[in-house]
Amino acid sequence: MNLRLHGRARTTPAVRADIQAAPATITDAGLARRYGVSKPTMAKWRRRTTVHARHGVSRLQELAPQPPTDKGKPSKAYEPGFVHVDVKYLPQMPDETARRDLFVAIDRATRWVFVQMRPHKTAAAAQAFLAALNKAAPFRIRPVVSDNGSAFTDRRFNKQKQASAEHEFDRLCAALGIEHRLTQPRHPQTNGMVERFNGRISEVLATHRFNAAEDLAQTRTRYVGLYNQHLPQLALQHRIPLQAMKDWQKQRPELFKKRVINRAGLDI
Repeated sequence: MNLRLHGRARTTPAVRADIQAAPATITDAGLARRYGVSKPTMAKWRRRTTVHARHGVSRLQELAPQPPTDKGKPSKAYEPGFVHVDVKYLPQMPDETARRDLFVAIDRATRWVFVQMRPHKTAAAAQAFLAALNKAAPFRIRPVVSDNGSAFTDRRFNKQKQASAEHEFDRLCAALGIEHRLTQPRHPQTNGMVERFNGRISEVLATHRFNAAEDLAQTRTRYVGLYNQHLPQLALQHRIPLQAMKDWQKQRPELFKKRVINRAGLDI
């Protein structure tokens, strides 16, 4: 059964599972800011032991028989190499003259994250980020999913509202043998996985004081290393992303281009 949310729903079952797995040390207010919901809504889902409503679905119409469809897959059906990318604005540090941007990539199957700071959100910056991501990722990237921002596509600037495949990001994707997929305009939930990680970054930014750009860079590096190598995730059956990648490599070595190892610097 395909799960469709109520038109005004602000959380998905995956988000609710993350909420329920959050440590008790994180307040309802902190989680509410992270996921963009009210404190009462946050408190409601933290009390519950299920991620669904009313008979296990989000709408009663879901109880009716549904026609078969090939749209979408459950998370467990994805293999390493299905990567979501996005850009997050960073606050300007006291020793900076302008804000910087954080390019973020997350693998759907293993939740492995790769990030890079760039001075501008440009097509050249997105292209450089993709090249670095392709070099760092142990698996072979097959599709990469981005929003319709000008750093990733020229879709919004064409009369037909279709990507021309001539954008710098598209050209590099083609050269690397990577399929570039775009989210549906005005539907950011399509890229919800990377948006949720950006929410984690927002919480780090809100709970730390940075005196210089180097402080921010070091904290970012430590957090990504912690996320990839030390934080078990409910969606991964309480494994860390790095262990999930190792397990996948044992089962499907053809999906990988280099051995997955524990080492500092994997994500910088």
